[in-house]
Amino acid sequence: MLCFDPGDAAYLAELAEFVAVPSISRDASSATMGAAAQWLAGQLRFADAQVVATDGHPVVVGAWLGAAGAPTVLVYGHYDVQPTGAEAEWATPPFQLTVDGDVIRGRGVSDDKGPVYIVLKTAQAFLALEGRLPLNVKFLFEGEEEIGSPHLPAFVADHASDLAADLVISADGAMWRPDEPSVAVKSKGLASMDIVVHGASTDLHSGRYGGTVANPLHVLADILASLHRPDGAVAVGGFYDGIPELSPQRRREIADIAFDVPRYLAELGLTEPHGEPGFTTLERLWERPTLEINGVRGGGKYTVIPHVAVANVSCRLVPGQDPDAVIEAIAAHVTARQAAGARVEVRADDARVPAYTMPGNHPAIRAATAALQAVYPGQRVLLTCIPGTLPATTLFERVLGAKTLFFSFSTADEKLHAPNEYLRIRRLKEGMRAWEHLWRLLATRHTPT
Repeated sequence: MLCFDPGDAAYLAELAEFVAVPSISRDASSATMGAAAQWLAGQLRFADAQVVATDGHPVVVGAWLGAAGAPTVLVYGHYDVQPTGAEAEWATPPFQLTVDGDVIRGRGVSDDKGPVYIVLKTAQAFLALEGRLPLNVKFLFEGEEEIGSPHLPAFVADHASDLAADLVISADGAMWRPDEPSVAVKSKGLASMDIVVHGASTDLHSGRYGGTVANPLHVLADILASLHRPDGAVAVGGFYDGIPELSPQRRREIADIAFDVPRYLAELGLTEPHGEPGFTTLERLWERPTLEINGVRGGGKYTVIPHVAVANVSCRLVPGQDPDAVIEAIAAHVTARQAAGARVEVRADDARVPAYTMPGNHPAIRAATAALQAVYPGQRVLLTCIPGTLPATTLFERVLGAKTLFFSFSTADEKLHAPNEYLRIRRLKEGMRAWEHLWRLLATRHTPT
């Protein structure tokens, strides 16, 4: 067994360097994103790391191939982070790693810099203590996951032979709950778009022109209200096409998982659940698609009729749904609601990701389950769904012919994408021990493919 002490101040100080780089892929400078990539490359010197330019932010790749006859895995993760949101809502500066009792707080520490760091330290410990890794490991860390990985497909296609592996292991993808070890066997897909309503050629004084011209915000509000029925189901024709019926066996499996709905709601400051009728809260979360309005903008508190109003809309998709077909269905629904005096359009985002699944009896799932049981003895390992989207999974399957195993030690409740994101310090040590077990098992007892 390797010896890990990630609670040591040196580990936290090193991770703080990584978190300190404000690598917000949506709007950070190329210099900032490059600095984060170079930090990773420095950690991967043992793997002859390279920072490779793309048409967007750079990727970091490396490989240690000294285990003759052993399987080859590709470790995937990302170094980019979400915007901070309102910094006034943060208890401490978002890019200053802060120890707060048994957690460390900072933007990206849970998604995905902390989980990536766990893999780096595991590999370095193997080399320091045993002089080798138990299997061949390639690394691919990108800087655009939080914006849908728009340039990753071209990179993977162009470097497919260099990235070829028996299995991909993702350091991204949070576990279900902090007190229950879990392995995700699926993740939802994604389709997103803007709904744009155009009115007059410029903003208008609401007193001088009010009541005489169409207000784009009024038109947009009507359109957004039409996307769902009052009971919470999506009202867009064709949205649910292709989704298989939820089987009685799967419903029993989900019902067997302890899930306290009142507690779930209370933690969110709510008292009543909401959503598609005919399904439990956990069924909606894991097995059903969603259509969410993520933002609305137009005008402001200065008594105008705005000339344009925009809504940001995203859909989380499940197996059976085609992202292109979903976008087409929503566009048809929206454009059919043109209003006199206004023009409505749908601007679909380029990134479109189908849902991803991995069989629960896959050898890699069995290896991951055994690794977690070694770290958390006596606890059942749950097979769960990631309600979010990891764009790289279906890409790796299509181009490399390799399945992706989710093996992250982030946890879903750690305020990912929100102010005050944090990571439990104990998860650093637990994660390193689990990665050690996983690599040993894949090398000796399990065939990844």
